[in-house]
Amino acid sequence: MNQANGTGDFVSWAAGASAGMNQGMTVIPYALLRYYRTIGLNSSECMLLIHLLGFQQVEHKGFPSLEELQQVTGATTEMIAMILQKLMKEGLLGIDEHVDEERGIQYERYNLSGLYAKLGHCLAEESKGESEGAKAADNSRKGNNSASLDTFRFNKPAASKTTPVEEERNLFSIFEKEFGRPLSPMELETISGWVDQDRYPDELILLALKEAVFAGKVHFRYIDRILLEWSRNRVRTAQDAKAYTQKFRNIGR
Repeated sequence: MNQANGTGDFVSWAAGASAGMNQGMTVIPYALLRYYRTIGLNSSECMLLIHLLGFQQVEHKGFPSLEELQQVTGATTEMIAMILQKLMKEGLLGIDEHVDEERGIQYERYNLSGLYAKLGHCLAEESKGESEGAKAADNSRKGNNSASLDTFRFNKPAASKTTPVEEERNLFSIFEKEFGRPLSPMELETISGWVDQDRYPDELILLALKEAVFAGKVHFRYIDRILLEWSRNRVRTAQDAKAYTQKFRNIGR
């Protein structure tokens, strides 16, 4: 009797889980599954994007933590942070800041519009290839030998390319060592901004970090202020930074 009840409970639980899955499905763009390799992603990076969609759509979490992503992917937080950084660097993922006006709380949310734009481009390219392919086939039937196989571009693989991330990985590792913890996605994006947008040399960024450690103010806002101050005073190289810093230390004596 107890065994029967146990079996019944199991069936009921399974039925409930099935109903729950029907109510909590994640909508995944088929274009992502079809073109993720074309836009230069591997299966782990694609899976992480799918999990971000799941958090947004089902759990209503626009900015899951590295630990939450670790639980669902099984990857280390360091690896997840590196993947997120790559996605942001390549313009597939962004971070938007919002303010809850009712509670006055600022929060972040991952933005996948860059990903959708790339996938849209892939769809447009395929449509264009199909159109050109049909036109070429028609010309061929009419005896026009000028039609070229180059017009057929079905699922054209992305050209192999190397992205300059090794230097940034070095920066990330050094910052994590000094901070004594993994960097957050926002912090990774800040470092990328210093390198890609502000064009600060790596050695200058590391010197700013060293100055922050020396001052006992190891946080990103302080480091950013140092870099901004150097930029305003035309400090371009590590040598300039050392001379500028030494000058003010001598004044303070």
